[in-house]
Amino acid sequence: MPKSIEETDAVIVGAGFAGLYMTKRLIDDGLSVITCETGNEIGGTWFWNRYPGARCDIESVEYSYQFSDDIQQKWNWSERYASQPEILEYINFVADKFFLRQYIRLNTRVNNAHYDDKNSTWSVFLSTGDVVRCQFFVLSVGNLSEPFVPEVEGISRFSGMAFHTSRWPESEVELTGRKIGVIGTGSSGVQCIPIVAEQASHLTVIQRT
Repeated sequence: MPKSIEETDAVIVGAGFAGLYMTKRLIDDGLSVITCETGNEIGGTWFWNRYPGARCDIESVEYSYQFSDDIQQKWNWSERYASQPEILEYINFVADKFFLRQYIRLNTRVNNAHYDDKNSTWSVFLSTGDVVRCQFFVLSVGNLSEPFVPEVEGISRFSGMAFHTSRWPESEVELTGRKIGVIGTGSSGVQCIPIVAEQASHLTVIQRT
C-alpha cells in the first residue's frame, strides 16, 4: 500500500534546464505541478557532471533561457564557455527568481508510472512510497541522465579508485601523483583530460576508434 496518494495536474521528472522550464511554463498556464528530482539539488546534468574541467561546449549565451528578458538583463556570464559551477549557479538563480523550489521534490526518484486508459490519468510511483495521480506526465530527464559503464573484462576486480564523469563525487578527489586511465574522448573526456594530466604522474587515454 502507498504511504499516500496525491492528486495534481502534472508530474515532471527531472529538475535540470528542461524540467525547470516545464515547471514554470505549466505553473504559468495555471496547472498544479510536482517536479521530482533524484539528486539532492537541482541542476540535472550540471549537478551530476562536476568532474574536473566540466564546462559547456557551446557558448554560454546558448544556455540562457530565452523566455525572460529580465533574466537575460540581470545575468552576465563570466566566460564565453561557462564552467560547471557557473552554469549550476545560473540555474539556481532562475529557480530562486521564479520561486520554483516549492514545486520540486529532491531525493525523489520515479520508480514506475502506469496510465489508466479508462480515466485518462497517470499513477506515478515514487521512491518515497507515495503515489501521485495526474493528467500530464512529463519526462525531462534528457539523454544524459543514466551513466554508461563499458563492459571491460576484469573491471569488477579493480581495487583502485574508479569514477564516472557523470557521477563525480561532491567531495574533492585527490589525483596528484597518481597513475590515471581515462576511457573515452567525447566532450567529458576532452574537458577532463588536460586537468587530470596536470596532476597525474602518468596518464593513459583509451579511445575506442
